[in-house]
Amino acid sequence: MNATPPWLPQGTVYGSLLNFQREYALWAPRMAEPPYKAPPQAPVLYVKTANTFAAHGAAIAVPGEVAVGATLGLVKANSDRFVPPALSGQAQAAIENEASGLQVIAGVVLLADLSLPHASYYRPPIKFRNRDGFLGCGPACVPLAAVGDVGALKITVRINGELRQTVDLSTLVRDAATLLADVEAFMTLQPGDVLMLGTDCLDDGTRPRAKAGDRIEVSAPGFAPLVNTLVEEAA
Repeated sequence: MNATPPWLPQGTVYGSLLNFQREYALWAPRMAEPPYKAPPQAPVLYVKTANTFAAHGAAIAVPGEVAVGATLGLVKANSDRFVPPALSGQAQAAIENEASGLQVIAGVVLLADLSLPHASYYRPPIKFRNRDGFLGCGPACVPLAAVGDVGALKITVRINGELRQTVDLSTLVRDAATLLADVEAFMTLQPGDVLMLGTDCLDDGTRPRAKAGDRIEVSAPGFAPLVNTLVEEAA
């Protein structure tokens, strides 16, 4: 009997910036400065392209130190039951609870969003986030029914067995259902697309760092751990 192959995204993967209260608060004083001059009203998104997808257990080549962002991805199901609100401001009123707001989600998956350290997480250059293999993908997409309350989950990041971060999803700026509704207010996610809830920073605004030779493990209750090792990128 053949083993089940590792899970990989079948659509586009979208990341969310500034969706944790700690990082949002750190950036808030600068949101009134040019060129933005005001806090963002809609989710701030970026794309992880297909070349970044790395399966659980894969070795990821890095050119030096990388920042590790642990998160959950919402995997869009093939369903037309969800009708997004016309305006993002209506999102909260349209969602009675998280379960109903996530009715078109096939499941959730652990992800390790890697990037080269850089100064801005508000407007990050693609070259820092979209290098080959820079999205570690969990072993399987887990049905929502098996996960329970997404907002109650805590994700841990261990590097070489040492606990380096605990990501508390109760501190999201937009919870999973609200983020999904706000995004689908202005764009339609296709079946197989993945919407990441965002990655949190440490108290100093940075993310855990890792380098070639390190073993990264991302885990959460109800999920098989996501493990990747980093290797030196060939010249």
